[in-house]
Amino acid sequence: LFVPGCFNALTAKVLEKAGFDCIYMTGYGTSLALLGLPDAGYASMTEMQLNARYIANAVEVPVLADADNGYGNAINVHRCIREYIQTGVAGVHLEDQVIPKRCGHVAGKTLVSLEEAAGKIRAAAEVRDHYDPDFLVIARTDAKGAGLGLDEALKRAEAFLEAGADMAFVEGPETVEEVERVCRALPPGSMFYNQTGVSPKFSQQQLTDLGVAIAIAPNTMTRCAVTACYDLAVKLKEDPLQEGVFNDAISEHACADIHAFSGFAKVRELEDRYLPADQLEQKYANATHGWRAEDPADSKKAM
Repeated sequence: LFVPGCFNALTAKVLEKAGFDCIYMTGYGTSLALLGLPDAGYASMTEMQLNARYIANAVEVPVLADADNGYGNAINVHRCIREYIQTGVAGVHLEDQVIPKRCGHVAGKTLVSLEEAAGKIRAAAEVRDHYDPDFLVIARTDAKGAGLGLDEALKRAEAFLEAGADMAFVEGPETVEEVERVCRALPPGSMFYNQTGVSPKFSQQQLTDLGVAIAIAPNTMTRCAVTACYDLAVKLKEDPLQEGVFNDAISEHACADIHAFSGFAKVRELEDRYLPADQLEQKYANATHGWRAEDPADSKKAM
């Protein structure tokens, strides 16, 4: 299963519209989108879970989310998992970094002991079993990127699975051979892989052949948003009329009608179902532009 990352409800809806059966909430993208800050431990549990709740409620497909390091020790993880379950996401991954944590593909990571990390996974598994046995607990180790080597990473991954994790996430393998070794070492169906940063990229068929159960691409949408917004901003700075040029250029795009994309057709459907007829008449009798009562759900009127 290839699962791209989103950083908010808007990008989650884009991925769902594109046809993905599952999406991932990126921690880096969440920190950058909400706070304008890098993935260096700035985002709190409250902020991460709020974003997860918005995303899960914006789409119909399952959402997997970054839960960083559980925001404390095993006691904090107990609350962290219970509240992530309440957001509506289908699962999370927890890592073995200390607080403050950081992106798995930058230098400067430090880990908690194997014993402490395994205790946090046991806590997560117990909460999962009590509140929602279908909730996915993915245990991530950053041992490779922290300079402890792949042997230590695999040792930790095995211990996390024994502690009750559903899947193991060895962050930061740097060669195809290292990815193959991780796949051989883990039980079938338990391999969670992040094909970004320093790690090799694979096609859907290659992932299947390797035995990867879930592969994520966390920040492709984040980079797309940053670069596309910047390019348009530069043009608007030069000439405000570039807005019209841009709108014309995307007029046939699948997401060009922002009203249709955002769900105004559903609003109209609910209004017709629940509001009194005289109130509907008052709301729409003198409407002069899109999304009046008679407008079809696939209206292509100007935004």
